[in-house]
Amino acid sequence: MNTLKKTLAEMQAEIRDCLDAVSDQAVEQAVEDILSAGKIVLAAAGRSGAALRAGAIRLRHLGIDAYFMGETSTPPVGPGDLLIVGSGSGRTQSVLAQARKAQQAGTRLLLITIDPASPLAESADTVVVIPASSPKAEGPAQAKTSIQPMASLFEQCLFLLMDALVILLMNRLGATSEDMFKRHANLE
Repeated sequence: MNTLKKTLAEMQAEIRDCLDAVSDQAVEQAVEDILSAGKIVLAAAGRSGAALRAGAIRLRHLGIDAYFMGETSTPPVGPGDLLIVGSGSGRTQSVLAQARKAQQAGTRLLLITIDPASPLAESADTVVVIPASSPKAEGPAQAKTSIQPMASLFEQCLFLLMDALVILLMNRLGATSEDMFKRHANLE
């Protein structure tokens, strides 16, 4: 029987190994994409959506014009804007449809995914691969295993990757946590 500490240690090792395999070059390109974008809309379904919703909040705290897809305040996108999509499989139909529509409007696509050969990856301008396991994955990713259920490893890594992107952006923008807190909600 696993103990809490042993289980957490195994989870931490999986997360560390997974994030250690993420390409620094792809992340640097993602930072450039974010910095050069007009508006940014983030889109994902399910638990991936929870991770990107948190990322959108932090981008706004940085003073970046960012929104989460589906919120009533999300503006239209067009040329010069960026759609950041989180999809482990790269095949989520609702997100695939949103990405296609955004690209038809001239919006660039940054994809964070498990599968670099997915339909979303094939059409993305920038792809950041998180090599996690998922029951929805195809190809080599399908063979990976995790002690965590379903796509939990991807979703956790997606959340942490978004926080890491924010820290990289803070460094590039010369922003501090105190600067960001000034943009934090005050009607709680």
